[in-house]
Amino acid sequence: MKTKINTDMKIGIIVAMDSEYERLAKLFTDGSVILQKSGIGKVNAALQTLQMIKEHKPDVIISSGCAGGNGDDINVQDVVVSTQLAYHDVYCGKAIGDSVYGQVQGLPARFEADPYLLEKAKAINTEGKHYSIHPGLMVTGDWFVDSKEKMREIIGHFPEAKAVEMESTAIAHACYLNKVPFISFRVISDIPLRDTDASQYHDFWKTIADNSFQVTKTFVESL
Repeated sequence: MKTKINTDMKIGIIVAMDSEYERLAKLFTDGSVILQKSGIGKVNAALQTLQMIKEHKPDVIISSGCAGGNGDDINVQDVVVSTQLAYHDVYCGKAIGDSVYGQVQGLPARFEADPYLLEKAKAINTEGKHYSIHPGLMVTGDWFVDSKEKMREIIGHFPEAKAVEMESTAIAHACYLNKVPFISFRVISDIPLRDTDASQYHDFWKTIADNSFQVTKTFVESL
């Protein structure tokens, strides 16, 4: 069922880090969104999502920030938009019932992005832009992926994943339980399978991060 958004909606955006918050705060200066920093990791993200829902009652929540990318078609500065989200570090096993890797028992194996929001995201025009938009699976875990070995382990479970990060599925989880439409936009800061010692990640913040969050603003303006 598609979520109908109107012009009076409240939009919440959650980021993990100061560096992400500062860049988005420069783009949203008119009070049009509720911008909140969660801190890094799943627990921080879920707690701050619940706090945002209780205090502000947003109509939509967006996770924004950066992520490691996966796939031959993905490049640094591209943006992955979540179609589905799963945990890459959760497995409940078979002892207490059937579950698949990445699934919390009793919850969906993958959280689905809101169809209306996803439709809007896919419609963003990237002609002449410095980035491409890639809809796809996003996976989340409490691990900064700084080695090719760790990335290969994650992709072994989720070969179709486009982005790997540390908060979005926890935000989706909280939104699912509270029936709040959700989607995640993640700028690709590094490609772990093409990187060495996270050098791409550090270069991203030093040289090209400033303009990389514009797509989130473009998306909000499209709603």
